[in-house]
Amino acid sequence: MSVKVLTIDDDKTIRTIVAIAFNPYDCTILEAANGIVGLAVASRERPDLVLLDYSMPVMDGFEVLARLRSNAELRGISVIMLTSEAGRETVIKIAKLGVRDYLIKPFKADLLVERVGRIVSLKPRSEEGARPKRFDDPISLLVVDDKPAIVEQIRGGLADTPWKVSGADQADQALDDCMKQGPDAVLVSLSLPKDAAFLLFQNLRGLAATATIPVFGLSVKTALDEQARAQQTGFAGVVMKPIDAQELKAKLCRALKLETCYKYFQQKEGVLLLRLPREVREDLTQEVTQRLKDHLAETADAGGDRLIIDLGELEKAPLPVIRLILFAVQACNELSLECAISAPDAIRAECQAFEEAQAWLFAGSVEEASSLLSDSCCRPAQA
Repeated sequence: MSVKVLTIDDDKTIRTIVAIAFNPYDCTILEAANGIVGLAVASRERPDLVLLDYSMPVMDGFEVLARLRSNAELRGISVIMLTSEAGRETVIKIAKLGVRDYLIKPFKADLLVERVGRIVSLKPRSEEGARPKRFDDPISLLVVDDKPAIVEQIRGGLADTPWKVSGADQADQALDDCMKQGPDAVLVSLSLPKDAAFLLFQNLRGLAATATIPVFGLSVKTALDEQARAQQTGFAGVVMKPIDAQELKAKLCRALKLETCYKYFQQKEGVLLLRLPREVREDLTQEVTQRLKDHLAETADAGGDRLIIDLGELEKAPLPVIRLILFAVQACNELSLECAISAPDAIRAECQAFEEAQAWLFAGSVEEASSLLSDSCCRPAQA
C-alpha cells in the first residue's frame, strides 16, 4: 500500500522539494499551505507521516502538533518537524513535543528521504512491465471554465488526438469529477470568481486520490498577477488564452511525461530501426536518448541483435545528433548488439569529422546497412 506523507508548510519551495524527493518511491504526497488546512487533510486522509513546519502563519507547528496529539484518531501519526532555527533551546523544545525527528532548513533531499525511511517503509515505484504513456494513448482532460467557448476551443484544438476533453463550469463540480473520474490533467481558468481556481488546486492537492494530478491555469496574457500567483502556488504551468493547440500539447506532454518519439522506432525481423526526421530538435534527441535503451532491451529480449540509425532525411548532422549516435553505439556495445548508420555522403562526412565516429559502420541505405550487419553477424570471430 502506498505510504501517505503530508507536508504542512507555507513555503511552496519546501513542498516542491518534498514532492520531487519522494517521486521515485511508492508514496502519495499530500500538501497543505497552513496548519488549519493541514489538520483538515490529516483528519480526512490519515497520513502515515507528517512533515510539519515549525514556524507558519495562521497556525504554527506547535499548535498543529498539539491538536494532532489531542485527537485520539490522529495522535499516532508520526511527525518530523522542519525548522530554520538550529539553536539549542529550539531543538530541546521540539524534542519535548514528542516528534519522531527534526530537520534544519535548508536540507538536502537525500537526507530527508533517509530520515523518513527510518520511520516508514519506502519502496521504489514498481515499473516492471509498465509501458510509458504515449502521445497516441487516450488521455482524459478536465477543463474548468465558466465560458463554454473555451472548452470547445480546447476540444477542437485537440481533435487530432485520441484525448477526451470534458468540461465543468464550477470548481465544486470539477472536484467531484476529479474524485469520480480521475482525469490525467486539469485546466482551470484563473479568473473564476471567489478565488475558485486556487481553492480547487488546494483541495486537489489535499486529497490522496487527486494529489498528483497536474493542474494548469488558463489565463489571458495581460493577467500577469494571477499568472505569477499560479506559478508560486505550484500549478504545473499556465496556458494562455486564446489557446494555442501546439503549445497546449507540448505542455501536457511534458507534465504527463508522454512519449512522443515512439513513431521514430520500428522493430522488424530482429532489427530495431531508428529513423530520424528531417528537422531534429534537441528536445527530440533527448527524448530518443532516454527511450533508446528500453527499445534496445526490448529488441534483445525478442531475439533481435541489430540497430540501424537512418539519417536519410537529415539535411545536416548537428551536435545533438552526434551525441545521440554516440550514446546509441555505446548502448549497443553494452547489450552486445550490432549498430550501423544509414546516411548520405554529406551527412557521413559531417559525422566523420568527429574522432569518435571513425569506427562507426556507415551505409548508403537502410537495405545496405542491414546487409552489412548480416554479413558482420555471420562472419566468424577471429581467434
